[in-house]
Amino acid sequence: MAGGGGAPGLRPLLLLLLAAAASVPGGDGQNLVTEDVTVVEGDVATISCRVKNSDDSVIQLLNPNRQTIYFRDFRPLKDSRFQLVNFSNSELRVSLTNVSISDEGKYFCQLYTDPPQEIYTTITVLVPPRNLVIDIQKEVAVEGEEIELNCTAMASRPATTIRWFKGNKELTGKAEVEQWSDMYTVTSQLVLKVGREDDGVPVICVVDHPAVKDLQTQRYLEVMYKPQVRVSQNYPVQGLTREGEPLELTCAAFGKPQPTDMRWLRVDDEMPQHVVVSGSNLLISNLNKTDNGTYRCEASNAVGKSHADYMLFVYDTTATTEPAVHDSRAGEEGAIRSVDHAVVGGVVAVVVFAMLCLLIVLGRYFARHKGTYFTHEAKGADDAADADTAIINAEGGQNNSEEKKEYFI
Repeated sequence: MAGGGGAPGLRPLLLLLLAAAASVPGGDGQNLVTEDVTVVEGDVATISCRVKNSDDSVIQLLNPNRQTIYFRDFRPLKDSRFQLVNFSNSELRVSLTNVSISDEGKYFCQLYTDPPQEIYTTITVLVPPRNLVIDIQKEVAVEGEEIELNCTAMASRPATTIRWFKGNKELTGKAEVEQWSDMYTVTSQLVLKVGREDDGVPVICVVDHPAVKDLQTQRYLEVMYKPQVRVSQNYPVQGLTREGEPLELTCAAFGKPQPTDMRWLRVDDEMPQHVVVSGSNLLISNLNKTDNGTYRCEASNAVGKSHADYMLFVYDTTATTEPAVHDSRAGEEGAIRSVDHAVVGGVVAVVVFAMLCLLIVLGRYFARHKGTYFTHEAKGADDAADADTAIINAEGGQNNSEEKKEYFI
């Protein structure tokens, strides 16, 4: 702020005004009103000294060094940044342009009454961050790695609050604050484990500060990852793989960097000689049972290697059941489905056989017990001379014979 001081020849005028103010009757009931001012560095601050119940007493405004800025509508201070906005018996309003940190402090409103009145207003200057920068530990990362990002907001007042976002998701960083004189530098650190889904996603550093809105910066993640491999069946289209018919498979691989090495192989066996491999395609023109097995497509890049399998099951030409879905594991699904039917049929046959065996055993058991009953009942009657003797000799028939004898007598 420029230094104060009166212009030459104005001192007698000031003394005259002060003498006139001193002759004003007492200012009972008068009071001064003002408000604190908060302003962003470089903007305009407006100071207002207002009088209630004015009686035309003199109003003046002083800076924090007690130098007079305005005496009524006259500006003794040689600082053109101060401009009169309004002057009346009830208000003195002054603007200060291009505010800087040095302008902070208490500004005094004085009213020349008897006794004089004085209040002050405080100007607070906010300073937005000078610069906002994201530093990233690795420009290019590999999936699964942890990388460190630092966002720095320099020379602000008060200290800033830094928030992190990955896409639309807010993340938590660790902030450190350094103070230089009246200014603050804040650095927030974010440790992030990246995956292939993070490739091309922006990491955003957002500043919360009363002096600025929507201040942010961002960096796009670049993540390398090993290939993703998928095998699809071109022909037959969602159909059975039957004997004598052709099969065409296509292998698709995506990665970063793009895979440069792709090959077909047969797992746990040699590739049949009649199989034709052309780039990403595999063709068997005439399927037979010996082609059953797992066919694998492998792809690799600078990060690593990946593969996808296709399990082939060749059906008889009479097969009519269509598999529900044909994909890289359609052959396996068909084989499992066929095995399931065979297992179910075998179980049913075993159950039926067991039931038949059980029925035979039960039949023989009941037949044997029935014969024994008849045999015991007639035991001892085979050698009898007549019926009465047979009844008497029969086992368990003694009582019955007596009863029958009595009946015949």
